[in-house]
Amino acid sequence: MAERVDTVVIGAGVIGLAIARALALAGREIIVLERNARIGEEISARNSEVIHAGIYYSVASLKAQLCVRGRDLLYEYCVDKGVAHARCGKLIVAVGADQLDELEALRQQALTNGVEDIEQLTAREIRQREPAITCNEALRSPSTGIIDSHGLMVALRGDIEASGGAIAVLSTFRRGEVTPAGFRLEVETDGERTEIEADTVVNSAGLAASDVAHALDGLDARTIPSTCFAKGNYFVLQGKNPFNGLIYPLPEPGGLGVHVTLDLAGSVRFGPDVEWIERIDYEVDPGRAETFYAAIRSYWPDLPDDSLVPGYAGVRPKLVGPGEPAADFMIKGPADHGVPGLVNLFGMESPGLTSALAIAEHVTTLL
Repeated sequence: MAERVDTVVIGAGVIGLAIARALALAGREIIVLERNARIGEEISARNSEVIHAGIYYSVASLKAQLCVRGRDLLYEYCVDKGVAHARCGKLIVAVGADQLDELEALRQQALTNGVEDIEQLTAREIRQREPAITCNEALRSPSTGIIDSHGLMVALRGDIEASGGAIAVLSTFRRGEVTPAGFRLEVETDGERTEIEADTVVNSAGLAASDVAHALDGLDARTIPSTCFAKGNYFVLQGKNPFNGLIYPLPEPGGLGVHVTLDLAGSVRFGPDVEWIERIDYEVDPGRAETFYAAIRSYWPDLPDDSLVPGYAGVRPKLVGPGEPAADFMIKGPADHGVPGLVNLFGMESPGLTSALAIAEHVTTLL
């Protein structure tokens, strides 16, 4: 006989864990299925670990709303749980006079989104804060920060388990069906397949979210978007850190540009770039360093030769392809697809880490 639980969350990345935590705290019996050996091994472990302020996203979009709300919740959670983080701030730089109008538009976007602490800096003020940087003007975002993403996920897991929930690693969702009583799911663990019956299912499978949805018999395939993969490569700076905070160029198609990010130990890494790929692959091609040098020297001209070494890569699940306008998060509940007790999350890229706790609130309301 199949085991029966109240709620199954598919995917133990930071968003899946945040959702499972919220539902467990609300009194639901939770099992989180994770196909990898550890939590958060894919998108959640391969990003910039930045707490975003909410500057870039279209007015009234889920990304704008959930990022601003999630940022505040995340800082509070980090303090409450002792998760390592730093509110280090960032500069978004205009490196030429031709970018000033775009910078001003970004400032207006930030204010519209509720990012009220944004500041405009002159070249002189920038030199005082970041002597290594060369640019015309910049926006300063004091509420941008960095976080130990692994420490965050460990804390979320602790909350889930303290509330009676369970994380099942090396457990891959294979297929499922909608039944009159809820859902019947087939799960493979250590080469053996078992069945789980559930009242509620949350598909937070990240890179595999579209595949998981297609494997659920009874869900209208027309409600499932295609997922494109955008690889982001990072290079690490060898040598002394010349920066006091994060440095971002203006956004580019598919991403936020090759920017300076710091880890909590003060090490510098640059990225991500945007490399559209057909299949998931985490190898960093050393030959891509050439474009990194050019991009970085647009705002840090003194970047030494031979100072960048390959770091790591992540893959972002995109709902649009190259050359198309950026897409919003797609979070579909019963009102969207007609299946009671089911929430699908598609295109959960940046600012997913920042927004995780707010996404969890949103999913809870949909259920």
